[in-house]
Amino acid sequence: MRAVVVRNENGAFSSGIEDIPPAEGTGTTIGVAYSSLNYKDALTLTNRSPIVRAWPMIAGIDGAGSVIDGGGGSLQAGAPAVVTGWGLGERRWGCFAERVSVEPDWPTPLPAGLTPREAMAFGTAGLTAMLCVMAIERHGVRPPDGPVLVTGAAGGVGGMVLILLKKLGYETTASTGRTTEADYLSDLGATSVIDRAELSSPGKPLMKERWSAVVDSLGSVTLANACASTRYGGVVAACGLAQGMDFPSSVAPFILRGVTLAGIDSVMARPSLRAAAWSRIAELIDREAIGRMVREIEMAELFDAAQELLAGKVRGRLVVRIGSS
Repeated sequence: MRAVVVRNENGAFSSGIEDIPPAEGTGTTIGVAYSSLNYKDALTLTNRSPIVRAWPMIAGIDGAGSVIDGGGGSLQAGAPAVVTGWGLGERRWGCFAERVSVEPDWPTPLPAGLTPREAMAFGTAGLTAMLCVMAIERHGVRPPDGPVLVTGAAGGVGGMVLILLKKLGYETTASTGRTTEADYLSDLGATSVIDRAELSSPGKPLMKERWSAVVDSLGSVTLANACASTRYGGVVAACGLAQGMDFPSSVAPFILRGVTLAGIDSVMARPSLRAAAWSRIAELIDREAIGRMVREIEMAELFDAAQELLAGKVRGRLVVRIGSS
C-alpha cells in the first residue's frame, strides 16, 4: 500500500511516500479514501515536536472510508466509517495510507448522508468543534443568552465552531490574528470579528462581562482573559494550546461569577460520545460553508502543506485524497 512514512534512523529524520506491506494483526481494517492535515500531523511530518512514540510511523490522525475487514467488531465489510485520534500517527500506524488497521471499537459508523470526504472536511477539528458546541448546550447556554466568543477563529476548529453555532442560531464573535480574513469569517457565520490582541495580553482577574460562552483553542493568557470576561454562569470550552500550555488566571471567575471551565478532548473520547457528535455533524452540516473553508490536496502535497500550516499560512481545513472513494 502507498503510505506516508516518517523514520528516525540513528537520529536521521526522513519522511516520504513509500510502498509498504499493510500492518499485520487483528482489528478492523479500513480502506482510507480521505484523510486530513492537522497541526499535529504537520509537526510529525516536519519533526518539529516529539509527536511520534514508535518508529517507523505512518502519519495521519484522521481517516474515513469503507471497512475492508471488520475484525470481529460491529462494523461489517463495506460499511462506511470514520476514525480519528486514539494515538493514530503517534503510537499506531495512521491514516496517510491506503489502509489502516485499528481496534474494533475505535471507528465510528459514518452517519447516513455524510460522505468520507465530508467527514474529513470536519476530521479531528470538526469533531472537537462539535464536542465544544455540545458542552455549551449541556451547560444550558442558548442563543438568546448572548454572544459566544470563538478564539483562533481562522483555524480548523474555530471555523467549524462558527459554522455549527450559526446553524444553531447563536451570535458569535470571532477572535483572530488575521483580521484581513474578516469577510471569510463572516461568511462562515461570525456575527462580529475582533483582533486577538484584545485578549492576548495579561488582563485583570475579572473583566467586563461580555460572553455567554467561549470556545478557546489558544490557552495561556487568552484563555485566562476569556474566563475573566465570561458572563455570570457561563461556560468556557477549552480545546487547544496554540498560544501556550500555561493558564495565568485566578479562581475569581469561577467562584465569583460561577463560570465553568470545560476541558474538551477528542483523542480519547468514548465511542458513544463520538457517535453522538458525528450524528450531530451530519444533522448540522452546511455544505456551502464547508466548501468555503476546505481545500483538497494529494498525498504528494502533504509535505509542503505541512510547512505552510505551521507558518500560519493555511486557513480552514485541508482534506487529503488517499484512495478511491
